[in-house]
Amino acid sequence: MSVRKVLAVTVAAVALAGSQLLVGSAAAAGGVQGRIDGYLAAHPGERQLSADKVTMPGGTVTFAAAGTAAISCGSGHLCIQDGNGKRYDYYYCGYYDFYGIGDGYFNNSQSSGTVARFYNENGTERWSSRAPQSGTASWTPVWHIRPC
Repeated sequence: MSVRKVLAVTVAAVALAGSQLLVGSAAAAGGVQGRIDGYLAAHPGERQLSADKVTMPGGTVTFAAAGTAAISCGSGHLCIQDGNGKRYDYYYCGYYDFYGIGDGYFNNSQSSGTVARFYNENGTERWSSRAPQSGTASWTPVWHIRPC
């Protein structure tokens, strides 16, 4: 095979791989937007802040890929990632309904000693976290959260 033909085949392969990457990225982005659209439809009054972030009572939700073990969290915040990759960032005190599911992570980065509480469907406390603390949790049985 001539050098020209090898070069032409290589260029074509690179172009094909690049187009597949773009198609995959577009599909992934559409998936996140679809999840955001569903969230906004179910939560009237909330709004989209960026390509992957929306408001929620008490803070924001970021729609990320599932499976990330460590989650960063700003000082003074309680951050949660559920089994679907949604990242909840609470920075206002209050009692909030929680819609996360599956197994995930939390990072209680609030002021030292601040207690975040997690409640069952009937409002009884399921467990709590005293800041600073991080770890894993099953979010399916958590229905309500009091960040501080």
